[in-house]
Amino acid sequence: MPSGKFTIRVYGLLINSKKEILVTDEIFQGERMTKFPGGGLEQGEGTIDCLKREIREELGQDAEVGEHFYTTDFYQPSIFYKDFQVLCIYYFIHTKTFSFDVKEKRFDFQSEANGTVVFRWVPLDNIKLEPFSFENDRRVAEMLYKKFLK
Repeated sequence: MPSGKFTIRVYGLLINSKKEILVTDEIFQGERMTKFPGGGLEQGEGTIDCLKREIREELGQDAEVGEHFYTTDFYQPSIFYKDFQVLCIYYFIHTKTFSFDVKEKRFDFQSEANGTVVFRWVPLDNIKLEPFSFENDRRVAEMLYKKFLK
């Protein structure tokens, strides 16, 4: 039987008609971070149900989960939880409308409270320059660039 602890994260890749992708700027445990929308899998949830719940919580609307894009294929220790390994799963998502507030500048927070989240659109042709906080997201950004702009 395997030992160790895992945290499983599920993220949505939402691309608009202008070839921009949605990213989030967040504050978690006092740290500012930039990542894709999504979050942690809860006990008893499948990955798609998790992503639908996370998008509903973060964006305040429903999303259709599309094609699987990437699952972590390297060892990634958790930054926040000692002795945990992180596994990230990314899917393309689609929404009927974009009814959430979007900022222009990175970390354009009204408050520095824990759990604060704001959204930005980033052009896919600039995605490799986006300073993502986590190696998984940086890898996905590179893959998106190659897929859409090669």
